[in-house]
Amino acid sequence: MKVLASFERELALSAQGVQCIVGIDEVGRGPIAGPVVAAAVVLNPLAVPVGLADSKQISERTRHQLYGEILASAHVGIACVSAREIDRINIRQATLAAMSRAFHALPLSELPVKTFALVDGNDPPPLPCTVETIIKGDAHIASIAAASIVAKVTRDRIMQRLCATYPAYGFSRHVGYPTPAHKAALMEHGPCPFHRFSFAPLRLNG
Repeated sequence: MKVLASFERELALSAQGVQCIVGIDEVGRGPIAGPVVAAAVVLNPLAVPVGLADSKQISERTRHQLYGEILASAHVGIACVSAREIDRINIRQATLAAMSRAFHALPLSELPVKTFALVDGNDPPPLPCTVETIIKGDAHIASIAAASIVAKVTRDRIMQRLCATYPAYGFSRHVGYPTPAHKAALMEHGPCPFHRFSFAPLRLNG
């Protein structure tokens, strides 16, 4: 059953005097191809999109609809870390870097002194503000759910574009995850430049 995210945590922080609340999430830790993508979202309390939830628990159509609503009503920062950089610094550091870069990509000329970041998971990125990590935050916290939707739609579109260039791998179907079909394509064609060579099974073959 789909659980809708709540804006209550943001309202509570606002009541405590926090001036800017940023939800942050990333997508793409598990795939063996493509980038890690992170998003940072500052929702407008007067225009919170209805139906925010964990991006994995809603349909593609709903994700795209909410993506448009979020971009139209909120401040949004998006950042990617490429497969090559993932190979160089490892997936954990790449994930933290993507979240930090998304935060700094927010279209805000100056961050308020009282800025607070709500981050999905339990591993805080280095940010110039107070950070609270929340396990399964994308399912329960509206700002994080919005970030998860933006990150997933962005990454899925990147993988669809890669599929047009490298159709043999079927990136538009599995978005880089190591499905049996993806592994079979790797066995037949070898990797492309957007595969992660530090990940199994590529690490074993490379």
